[in-house]
Amino acid sequence: MWKLAIGTLAGAVLFAWGCSRAEPAQPAPTSSASASSTLPLEAGAKAPDVTFALHTGEKLALSGLRGKPVVVYFYPKDDTPGCTVEAQEIRDLYSELKATGAVVIGVSTDALDSHRAFAEKHALPFLLASDESLELTKAFGVPLKNGRTTRVSFVVGADGRIKRSFRDVTPKGHAGELLAAISS
Repeated sequence: MWKLAIGTLAGAVLFAWGCSRAEPAQPAPTSSASASSTLPLEAGAKAPDVTFALHTGEKLALSGLRGKPVVVYFYPKDDTPGCTVEAQEIRDLYSELKATGAVVIGVSTDALDSHRAFAEKHALPFLLASDESLELTKAFGVPLKNGRTTRVSFVVGADGRIKRSFRDVTPKGHAGELLAAISS
């Protein structure tokens, strides 16, 4: 019995070795279901000169905010558990964030109507921007997962440069991290 098991194992190893030698390794297929390999902008990089379409119906150019700190936080989807926790915590610290002179902009691929409903439902006092075209996502280097932005945040200094980049954000407690980064 054990001879059969060893023979089977040896055959499998030789077969796998033979296949890998005969065929060159192929890159794994990419799809919108997997995370993109984009890397978010790092601290010190110049913030992109982009214009945000806001849930208020206005448009806002990031370059027009020069002289003020700006929080740009990307999140996957309106009114989902993690995104709601993150938005509510930012709302709860908004007066402290605003006291620093900061402008806060939340960005997702949701439509403006969805943003308006989300802001109204949760009494969000800050701006929400729609990025259905992925222009903002690409400009900041934010990876996508399942066609949606991943949770990444940026603190842009008054000089227009990225002061702090947060990757792999945990929604709970992130508002405090943003406030600390602006205040430092």
